[in-house]
Amino acid sequence: MRLAALPMYDMPETASTTDALWTAVARRLRLGGMADVPDRLTRGVDPREVWGSPHLLLAQTCGYPLMHEFEGRLALVATPRYAVPGCEGAVYRSRIVSRADDPRERFADFAGSVAAINSEDSHSGFNILRWRAAREPKRPFFDRVVVTGGHVASLKAVRSGQADIAAIDCVTFALLERHRPDGIARLRIVEDTPAAPALPFVTSIAVSDEERSLLRRALTETFADPTLHQIREDLLLAGIEDLPLARYRAIRDYAEQGGSVRLA
Repeated sequence: MRLAALPMYDMPETASTTDALWTAVARRLRLGGMADVPDRLTRGVDPREVWGSPHLLLAQTCGYPLMHEFEGRLALVATPRYAVPGCEGAVYRSRIVSRADDPRERFADFAGSVAAINSEDSHSGFNILRWRAAREPKRPFFDRVVVTGGHVASLKAVRSGQADIAAIDCVTFALLERHRPDGIARLRIVEDTPAAPALPFVTSIAVSDEERSLLRRALTETFADPTLHQIREDLLLAGIEDLPLARYRAIRDYAEQGGSVRLA
């Protein structure tokens, strides 16, 4: 059986809604004649296992692994648009945050501080923060970096004082504002980063062009279905776009421009 997973924003509070979105997509795929469409989303598995599986039908990934570790192994299907601050069209930003009572106001003021990152293969939590630090004269910019494993954990590290600053995907930030306001309490936004293409829907490179077109059509119809408006709204989804893969080159550009600079 093929695999489908939407792990990037799959919070417990939105899991049932994400399941409903997949049910709608899966129904359209079957109506289009696709075989072996999974009934349920795969959860509890390292996303890299899903992205690298030859059985992958549909998943969502960060643009960084799409353009690095999984380049040539994943095919772009479509790019979502999110209805949150920091997203315009099919792009998103990170919100660089600190504690609300920290007297440092500008990013440059955090030279010599401690940064929290989720992982080194994340654009929103690491790649763009490294790029931003490279714009400052101090080398390295931070004294220390804490690797937390996730955006929620990075926010906790900043709130607790384990770290002073972190870059958080603006969609994650908006979901936490809605479902876990305590998760962003006592924090403030220092600045928003430049934009990059939003987290794409992808499939295995082994999937045929015909099936890839069917995946894109099923997503397009699901995002346009007025009866699914509440589901999309609950997931902060505004629409979908057919971006060319070349647009994701921006993420590699950020990596190349910041990659020679150590964070700490």
